[in-house]
Amino acid sequence: MAIQLLRALTNVTVIATASQPVTKAWCANLGAHHVLDHSQALSPQVAELGIGDPGYVFSTARSGERQADILELLAPQGRFGYVDCPEELHVQAFQAKCISLYPEDPFMRSWLQTIDVAEQGEILRQIGELVDAGKIRTTLTSILGAINAANLPQAHRLIESGTAVGKFGLEGFTAQP
Repeated sequence: MAIQLLRALTNVTVIATASQPVTKAWCANLGAHHVLDHSQALSPQVAELGIGDPGYVFSTARSGERQADILELLAPQGRFGYVDCPEELHVQAFQAKCISLYPEDPFMRSWLQTIDVAEQGEILRQIGELVDAGKIRTTLTSILGAINAANLPQAHRLIESGTAVGKFGLEGFTAQP
Protein backbone atom coordinates (compact mmCIF):
# COMPACT_ATOMS: atom_id res chain seq x y z
CA MET A 1 0.00 0.00 0.00
CA ALA A 2 2.91 2.36 0.75
CA ILE A 3 4.07 2.14 -2.86
CA GLN A 4 0.64 3.17 -4.13
CA LEU A 5 0.22 5.97 -1.61
CA LEU A 6 3.64 7.39 -2.42
CA ARG A 7 2.89 7.34 -6.14
CA ALA A 8 -0.55 8.89 -5.67
CA LEU A 9 0.42 11.59 -3.18
CA THR A 10 4.05 12.53 -3.91
CA ASN A 11 6.51 12.96 -6.73
CA VAL A 12 9.34 10.97 -5.11
CA THR A 13 11.09 8.15 -6.93
CA VAL A 14 9.74 5.01 -5.28
CA ILE A 15 12.28 2.24 -4.73
CA ALA A 16 10.77 -0.96 -3.33
CA THR A 17 12.51 -4.16 -2.27
CA ALA A 18 11.66 -7.79 -2.92
CA SER A 19 13.67 -10.96 -3.42
CA GLN A 20 11.56 -13.21 -5.66
CA PRO A 21 10.66 -12.59 -9.30
CA VAL A 22 6.93 -12.74 -8.47
CA THR A 23 7.21 -10.21 -5.63
CA LYS A 24 9.47 -7.95 -7.70
CA ALA A 25 6.82 -7.94 -10.42
CA TRP A 26 4.14 -7.30 -7.79
CA CYS A 27 5.99 -4.19 -6.54
CA ALA A 28 6.52 -2.90 -10.08
CA ASN A 29 2.83 -3.47 -10.85
CA LEU A 30 1.88 -1.44 -7.77
CA GLY A 31 3.93 1.45 -9.14
CA ALA A 32 7.50 1.20 -7.85
CA HIS A 33 9.94 2.96 -10.18
CA HIS A 34 12.69 0.52 -9.17
CA VAL A 35 12.66 -2.78 -7.28
CA LEU A 36 15.82 -3.88 -5.47
CA ASP A 37 16.68 -7.27 -4.01
CA HIS A 38 16.48 -6.99 -0.22
CA SER A 39 18.48 -10.20 0.20
CA GLN A 40 21.50 -8.23 -1.04
CA ALA A 41 23.12 -5.02 0.22
CA LEU A 42 20.93 -2.10 -0.82
CA SER A 43 23.51 0.70 -1.12
CA PRO A 44 25.35 -0.79 -4.14
CA GLN A 45 22.02 -1.41 -5.87
CA VAL A 46 20.92 2.19 -5.29
CA ALA A 47 24.32 3.44 -6.52
CA GLU A 48 23.81 1.48 -9.76
CA LEU A 49 20.60 3.44 -10.38
CA GLY A 50 22.61 6.65 -10.64
CA ILE A 51 19.99 8.75 -8.85
CA GLY A 52 21.98 9.72 -5.75
CA ASP A 53 21.45 8.84 -2.13
CA PRO A 54 17.81 8.63 -1.07
CA GLY A 55 16.54 11.35 1.21
CA TYR A 56 13.79 9.12 2.58
CA VAL A 57 13.53 5.48 3.61
CA PHE A 58 10.29 3.90 4.78
CA SER A 59 10.71 0.44 6.27
CA THR A 60 7.89 -2.00 6.94
CA ALA A 61 9.92 -5.01 8.11
CA ARG A 62 13.24 -5.91 9.72
CA SER A 63 14.28 -2.31 10.29
CA GLY A 64 16.58 -3.23 13.16
CA GLU A 65 18.30 -5.97 11.18
CA ARG A 66 18.74 -3.68 8.19
CA GLN A 67 19.81 -0.61 10.15
CA ALA A 68 23.41 -0.60 8.88
CA ASP A 69 22.29 -0.83 5.25
CA ILE A 70 19.66 1.88 5.76
CA LEU A 71 22.22 4.16 7.38
CA GLU A 72 24.69 3.60 4.57
CA LEU A 73 22.27 4.43 1.80
CA LEU A 74 20.39 7.36 3.37
CA ALA A 75 21.64 10.84 2.50
CA PRO A 76 22.83 13.08 5.35
CA GLN A 77 19.84 14.84 6.94
CA GLY A 78 17.59 12.15 5.48
CA ARG A 79 14.40 10.85 7.00
CA PHE A 80 13.78 7.30 8.19
CA GLY A 81 10.21 6.15 8.78
CA TYR A 82 9.33 2.71 10.07
CA VAL A 83 6.25 0.80 11.20
CA ASP A 84 7.66 -2.49 12.42
CA CYS A 85 8.75 -1.66 16.01
CA PRO A 86 12.34 -2.97 15.85
CA GLU A 87 13.62 -4.37 19.14
CA GLU A 88 16.86 -2.44 18.75
CA LEU A 89 17.45 0.78 16.89
CA HIS A 90 20.69 2.59 17.66
CA VAL A 91 19.74 6.24 17.59
CA GLN A 92 23.35 7.46 17.88
CA ALA A 93 24.18 5.95 14.50
CA PHE A 94 21.39 7.96 12.87
CA GLN A 95 22.40 11.09 14.74
CA ALA A 96 25.88 10.94 13.19
CA LYS A 97 24.28 11.73 9.79
CA CYS A 98 21.53 13.94 11.31
CA ILE A 99 18.88 11.53 10.09
CA SER A 100 15.40 12.15 11.48
CA LEU A 101 13.49 9.14 12.79
CA TYR A 102 9.75 8.76 12.25
CA PRO A 103 8.17 5.79 14.01
CA GLU A 104 4.65 5.35 12.72
CA ASP A 105 1.58 3.53 13.95
CA PRO A 106 -1.62 4.01 11.97
CA PHE A 107 -3.73 3.49 15.09
CA MET A 108 -1.78 5.76 17.45
CA ARG A 109 -4.27 8.65 17.32
CA SER A 110 -7.23 6.50 18.31
CA TRP A 111 -5.33 4.37 20.85
CA LEU A 112 -3.88 7.37 22.64
CA GLN A 113 -6.81 9.72 21.95
CA THR A 114 -4.46 12.43 20.74
CA ILE A 115 -5.66 16.00 20.31
CA ASP A 116 -5.78 15.46 16.55
CA VAL A 117 -7.67 12.14 16.64
CA ALA A 118 -10.21 13.51 14.13
CA GLU A 119 -7.38 13.68 11.56
CA GLN A 120 -7.60 9.88 11.28
CA GLY A 121 -11.07 10.24 9.77
CA GLU A 122 -9.74 12.78 7.26
CA ILE A 123 -6.93 10.41 6.27
CA LEU A 124 -9.42 7.59 5.74
CA ARG A 125 -11.67 9.90 3.70
CA GLN A 126 -8.75 10.80 1.44
CA ILE A 127 -7.84 7.14 1.01
CA GLY A 128 -11.46 6.43 0.09
CA GLU A 129 -11.25 9.11 -2.61
CA LEU A 130 -8.07 7.51 -3.99
CA VAL A 131 -9.78 4.11 -4.07
CA ASP A 132 -12.87 5.55 -5.76
CA ALA A 133 -10.66 7.30 -8.33
CA GLY A 134 -8.81 4.03 -9.07
CA LYS A 135 -5.48 5.47 -7.90
CA ILE A 136 -4.96 2.78 -5.26
CA ARG A 137 -6.27 -0.74 -5.03
CA THR A 138 -6.39 -3.53 -2.51
CA THR A 139 -3.27 -5.59 -1.90
CA LEU A 140 -5.38 -8.58 -0.82
CA THR A 141 -4.44 -11.51 -3.03
CA SER A 142 -6.25 -14.41 -1.37
CA ILE A 143 -8.60 -15.56 1.37
CA LEU A 144 -7.28 -18.65 3.17
CA GLY A 145 -10.71 -19.68 4.46
CA ALA A 146 -12.35 -19.38 7.84
CA ILE A 147 -10.44 -18.27 10.89
CA ASN A 148 -10.08 -21.54 12.78
CA ALA A 149 -7.53 -23.83 14.39
CA ALA A 150 -6.67 -25.47 11.05
CA ASN A 151 -6.22 -22.29 9.00
CA LEU A 152 -4.31 -20.19 11.55
CA PRO A 153 -1.18 -22.40 11.37
CA GLN A 154 -1.46 -22.34 7.57
CA ALA A 155 -1.49 -18.54 7.65
CA HIS A 156 1.53 -18.47 9.98
CA ARG A 157 3.46 -20.88 7.76
CA LEU A 158 2.80 -18.66 4.76
CA ILE A 159 4.00 -15.57 6.62
CA GLU A 160 7.10 -17.35 7.93
CA SER A 161 7.95 -18.80 4.51
CA GLY A 162 8.69 -15.37 3.09
CA THR A 163 6.91 -16.36 -0.13
CA ALA A 164 3.60 -14.55 0.35
CA VAL A 165 2.62 -12.09 -2.37
CA GLY A 166 0.42 -9.25 -1.23
CA LYS A 167 -1.87 -9.70 1.73
CA PHE A 168 -4.15 -12.58 2.60
CA GLY A 169 -7.10 -12.85 4.89
CA LEU A 170 -9.12 -15.22 7.03
CA GLU A 171 -12.92 -14.95 7.15
CA GLY A 172 -15.53 -15.24 9.84
CA PHE A 173 -13.95 -13.37 12.75
CA THR A 174 -16.51 -11.52 14.79
CA ALA A 175 -15.81 -9.44 17.87
CA GLN A 176 -17.58 -10.54 21.02
CA PRO A 177 -19.32 -7.83 23.09
